[in-house]
Amino acid sequence: MGAPRDERTNGKRTCNRDTRPAQAIRLPRGSERYSLTANQGDIVAIIGGSGSGKSTLLRCINLLERPTSGEVAIQGETYRLRSARHGDLEIADRRQVQRIRAHLGMVFQNFNLWPHRTVLENVIEVPIHVLGMKRDEAIHRAEGLLDRVGLGSKKDMYPSFMSGGQQQRTAIARVLAVDPLAILFDEPTSALDPELVGEVLAVIRDLAAEHRTMLLVTHEMAFARDVASHVVFLREGIIEEQGPPEQIFGDPRSPHLKQFISSVA
Repeated sequence: MGAPRDERTNGKRTCNRDTRPAQAIRLPRGSERYSLTANQGDIVAIIGGSGSGKSTLLRCINLLERPTSGEVAIQGETYRLRSARHGDLEIADRRQVQRIRAHLGMVFQNFNLWPHRTVLENVIEVPIHVLGMKRDEAIHRAEGLLDRVGLGSKKDMYPSFMSGGQQQRTAIARVLAVDPLAILFDEPTSALDPELVGEVLAVIRDLAAEHRTMLLVTHEMAFARDVASHVVFLREGIIEEQGPPEQIFGDPRSPHLKQFISSVA
């Protein structure tokens, strides 16, 4: 799986993605300002100020937000899009999008759990109703994943009775239940109290150790520096600088990146 580019020019947004087995994500454009490549197993941290396009970039990957131009491809399969009357792109094949989305995991800022379902029910819903997994198999898998994120004893609880950190770990277990090609994290700790951030980051660290492909929008600079294999700095919807974390945090070239790092240090 791979990572997208969110490019804005004169108010336009372009997401261009291409993914192949060896290159989880490739965004060619002839210029580093508009290109991004993520190989399978890479952990790409996406950083930047508020309103820089970080979440939009992630949401273009699974078409939760539609690009205005360009193309999006997952594992070499390009989404079929067509021009709409207003000039943007719209989905031409909803079945294809649903099929591809089923193999992309996304963890949101605000958990997005079903409040009327237990923790276990939240985790088994998609495997059963989207992937067609047998209920017994889905339950067995979900229980193992909940144990893994430290919530095995909470499987019969409802989200409203859990801390924010527990809810976010449930959301991660739900994503893992579909064995995704890649996991997209949209500021997974931003809605948490400071004392709960560490427990969620610990789970993500464990996933990184397994070499799972992940794209992570984050304000946790120390975490990005320690865990990411590649860091992307967005400013006004443009990739202003990208590279390995030691370059981005240790020897930034962009004055805006230097200022950003200084402001969040």
